[in-house]
Amino acid sequence: MYQHQQPQANKGAYAAPPPPPPTGQQQAYGAAPPAPQHAYNGPGMMPSTGESGPYGDHGGIKQSGPPAGPPQQNGYPQAAANPRGPHPSAVPSQQMAAMHLGGMSTAGVPGAYGAPPAQAGPPSSQYGAPPSRPPASQYGAPLPGAPTSQYGAPPPRPPASQYGPQSSQLGAPPTKLSSSQYGAASSGPPTSQYGAPPSSSQYGAASSGPPTSQYGAPPSSSQYGAASSGPPTSQYGAPPSSSQYGAAPSGPPTSQFGAPSSGPPTAPYGPPSSGSSAAQYGAAMIRPPTSQYGAPPPAAPGATAPMQYGAPPAGLPGAPRPQYNGPAAGPASAAPLQPGQRPAGPMPGQSGFNMGMPAGDTGQAYGAPQQPDGYAPPPGGLPPGQQVYQQQPGYGQQMGMPPAGPQQLAPPGQRGPHGAQSPMGAAPGGFPNQPLPTPAPQRRLDPDQMPSPIQVYEDDKRNREGLFTTNARGQVPPLVTSDFVAQDQGNCSPRYMRSTVYSVPCTADMWKQSQVPIVLSISPFSRQVGQEMAIPIVNMGDLGPVRCIRCKAYMSPFMTFTDGGRRFTCNFCGGHTEVPPDYFQHLDHTGSRTDRWERPELHLGSYEFVATQDYCKNSKFPNAPAYIFMIDVSYNSMRNGMVVELCRNIKDLLLSLPKEYGAEESAIRVGFATYSNVLHFYNLKAGLAQPQMMVVADVQDVFLPLLDGFLVKLSESEELIESLLDQIPEIFADTRETETILGPVIQAGLQALKDAECAGKLLLFHSSLPTADAPGKLKNRDDRKLLGTDKEKTILAAQTPFYQTLGKECVEAGCSVDLFLFPNAYIDVATIGEIASMTGGQVYKYNYFQADLDGPRFIADLANDIERPIAFDVIMRVRTSTGIRPTDFLGNFYMSNTTDIELAAVDCDKAISVEIKHDDKLTEEDGAYVQVAVLFTSVSGQRRLRCHNLSLNCCSQLAEMYKSCELDSVVNYFAKLAIRSVQNSTPQKIRETLIQRAAQILATYRGNCASPSSAGQLILPECMKLLPLYSSCILKSDALQGLEITTDDRSWLMQQTMSMDVATSVSFFYPRLLPLHEMDPASEGLPIAIRCSAERLKDTGVYLLENGLVMYMWIGLHVSADWLQAVFGVSTPTQIDPDKTKLMELDSPLSQKVRKVIATVQKVRHRALRLTIVRQRDKLEAVFRRYLVEDRGSDGSASYVDFLCHMHKEIRNLLN
Repeated sequence: MYQHQQPQANKGAYAAPPPPPPTGQQQAYGAAPPAPQHAYNGPGMMPSTGESGPYGDHGGIKQSGPPAGPPQQNGYPQAAANPRGPHPSAVPSQQMAAMHLGGMSTAGVPGAYGAPPAQAGPPSSQYGAPPSRPPASQYGAPLPGAPTSQYGAPPPRPPASQYGPQSSQLGAPPTKLSSSQYGAASSGPPTSQYGAPPSSSQYGAASSGPPTSQYGAPPSSSQYGAASSGPPTSQYGAPPSSSQYGAAPSGPPTSQFGAPSSGPPTAPYGPPSSGSSAAQYGAAMIRPPTSQYGAPPPAAPGATAPMQYGAPPAGLPGAPRPQYNGPAAGPASAAPLQPGQRPAGPMPGQSGFNMGMPAGDTGQAYGAPQQPDGYAPPPGGLPPGQQVYQQQPGYGQQMGMPPAGPQQLAPPGQRGPHGAQSPMGAAPGGFPNQPLPTPAPQRRLDPDQMPSPIQVYEDDKRNREGLFTTNARGQVPPLVTSDFVAQDQGNCSPRYMRSTVYSVPCTADMWKQSQVPIVLSISPFSRQVGQEMAIPIVNMGDLGPVRCIRCKAYMSPFMTFTDGGRRFTCNFCGGHTEVPPDYFQHLDHTGSRTDRWERPELHLGSYEFVATQDYCKNSKFPNAPAYIFMIDVSYNSMRNGMVVELCRNIKDLLLSLPKEYGAEESAIRVGFATYSNVLHFYNLKAGLAQPQMMVVADVQDVFLPLLDGFLVKLSESEELIESLLDQIPEIFADTRETETILGPVIQAGLQALKDAECAGKLLLFHSSLPTADAPGKLKNRDDRKLLGTDKEKTILAAQTPFYQTLGKECVEAGCSVDLFLFPNAYIDVATIGEIASMTGGQVYKYNYFQADLDGPRFIADLANDIERPIAFDVIMRVRTSTGIRPTDFLGNFYMSNTTDIELAAVDCDKAISVEIKHDDKLTEEDGAYVQVAVLFTSVSGQRRLRCHNLSLNCCSQLAEMYKSCELDSVVNYFAKLAIRSVQNSTPQKIRETLIQRAAQILATYRGNCASPSSAGQLILPECMKLLPLYSSCILKSDALQGLEITTDDRSWLMQQTMSMDVATSVSFFYPRLLPLHEMDPASEGLPIAIRCSAERLKDTGVYLLENGLVMYMWIGLHVSADWLQAVFGVSTPTQIDPDKTKLMELDSPLSQKVRKVIATVQKVRHRALRLTIVRQRDKLEAVFRRYLVEDRGSDGSASYVDFLCHMHKEIRNLLN
């Protein structure tokens, strides 16, 4: 954002004589305020043991204070929190914007939502109440008779100071200037901050000769360049005859940033205030001031063009190209360029952060102040597709970089109005007795100027929502956060397969240079949305699917027919295959088959073939699958109400068993078994008067006591099933058995499916660690202290290979395992969850289950698990065209060889990532092709083959590859890669690897694709400008470094992450935060989300946060009583019961709207989300704040702004 103001001809460069000096208590920054009191204990406050955790657990949350020690952890430094309020807008993705500079850093951690830190500083924060006695401070009102502060009201007598003609940026100046701002006395009129002083240098003693620049360069040469034959230049290159940025002084004084003054003083950063003489950010302004780095005024005749970092005037030997740093009235910058020069900066289609660090200077950084609200850019706007983000002063010191020279405190006599002065000495590259540079105060980058995911989401929705056709090769799909309808016209829908890049580098060297992963995220059975067409089924009869004779690829729309239709050429291997006589068809004048539009495999990207016996196990068609419900009836399961809740609801859920399209009933058979330390099987054969129980006590060598009658169809034995479910809670109501088994239970279910010669699923409902003496017995090895250390892999890996071996047997038999866990203590998810991961199953976890609170969520999850689309006995293979090949696979599956992915079952919510690498050169003309073939058994028992095809472009320029990147898929891959590395690496190594990989991607773009620019700029490709944010979110996620959750929760999250599809992983790592208090009850759809930061929360607001696994409703302490009455039926937040997990069904339109929003969120998620109500300043707020991923974590993890600075440092290191 920029401000541009034309100077007036009668305004000069020098200020009027200064007013009298302030008293000792009235310093230039205002009187020091008293230390404010904490209103809230801050982000370090954690709930004590026994409170509810983020995933439903009531234990394991430790209480801790703010992290101690220096603010540098996890390999990158931290920055203090921003004491100012949020900016109303984010950075536009296609513009150049200047970094906001106003926030002053603090040494401590701010309070939660308004309480200032317990230290000297501003007496009140943005949201906090002012102190009883308003002192003169940075943000407060002035004391009587004292000069105003930076943001205060104008003094009664407007003084002229170094920083402006009538208003002081940093406080009222003394009446008599005994010394210049940083050094010796000045005998002449004061100069601007960075301009050339008339008789003394900026930091040192008076000079008898020509003025020198800030860093001590002799007057005969500019700061960084060749000798100048003309008058001396200032720090930024303008001759002393001109003002700071080029306008010649010829009249009344101008302010620091060039705006002429004609009345009351202007605030340096704040918006104009029409009604208050002392608004929060400054006094009323007659006209908006220009920005520090805004557009310079038109140069006076003979003035040279300004340059950003003191470059010599254009035309001198070795003069660098000036950097674009201001608004443009057209194609050119506002500052005139010399012949042969061009603005440097980002190219169209890229984003740039100007971190403010000139080449060769790591100690100073300069940024631009924020512009007033409502500011409109100058005519002509900015160059298209460019963004420049600048960093404030202090970045070099924040990143641990040394200042430009030694820093010492001056003797008392050398202290000026702004504190100790720098000692005299030789600055680097300067002359002796020149002042050393003083480091600028550390200031925090403005988060509003960072790339915003919300803005990216909204822009994509605005531009890409609606119909998405797949007829073009290498077409980048809409983001997963956008609502679109895919129309299959040759390439499969992005719901089935997404690629990280849609223009593959032609050579392996290009890929190695960029390090952008070429990965496919495959969800072969994803749900269709809206009007999307169901995948057609092709029955070729005894002929079976037509395949390439060389590479065995299946017929696809990209294969071409030759020789009048008698042969076809494979697009994967280039081989020629004879067309079977039964498949022959003539070609038309375009060379296409005349029946092309009648055969799905010739014009669609996704289709299914009915398989022949050759594709079946033992050349025998399979039977219909079966579901076996195996229920833990031990003491814990009966006491928490799980068994009662399950048996009462499962009768209705069985009516939703999956069935083929158009079928009247499901072909799936069901069976039931119960267990504690022994097994109970039930005979439900049709014709029996009542169910029969059979007990198997020998669990060391388990067997199935019956075959006929154990697996039955629902329609044939419905009454017996209802009777059994009514009797189970009564039979085991008085049980006192606490020990349970698990291994023999899975073995028995597996044996039942083998004997029935069918695939199927075991649904186990288990509540405690299997400690009974039986195969699969486990011991309690929980040790949370190991989490986050190099030894964490010992408790995050399985303690016994039993369940892994058993999982392999289940995959071979097509037996999937879903685990519903109800633990009150450690249950070792890392070990028992392996069998679900290997077989394509799922783990559901309900800590401290209570039927009245968690029952609806449990039943909703079970209903979704039973009725969702699913395939059994799956074998998947990925084929690619010549030049690339699949090399790595990530997800929950089993592989018995290097090419085939085997799963007992795959549902619509699972995804598998496949990494592609080069094995030869590619050509831009031919492109690259991928075919995913999935052989499976349907819910009706039919063996089928599903094919998904995708065509990609090839490129010989890195810029083309970066334009076609799909960041959502990259995030999904990076997360799975990091989770898999936990088993064989250390946490520190994982963090470093991820940061280095992301930095390498961005550094390659900067070095090969971006136009030349200052080394202080962070240039980001447009498609990947959120990569630093997502990388930070992955590193902070509980799945990777969950230090404040239980060991079981950590293992559970790791397993969930490995099976996530792209849409689920994006919402998991960057949660959605919806403001509910701003909704219009009559509006449609969801409210626009806001960024995940505590700075966005208002104590008068209500917000809904969800990430696909948890859901929180945060309620501020000062919410409108009308809003609370309409939604909760109470008038104050303290009357709300935080233990409720469901909102009251009131008749008010607002209540209906809020419940509709929650239902809409729930509908698009794969899991039922438990609503947790968090009131402001409750203990649970610390848990809620962990999901505000842009803030600094309570464990010391970096904020988004800090991580971005660290990423910039890594990129510069790679470039150097």
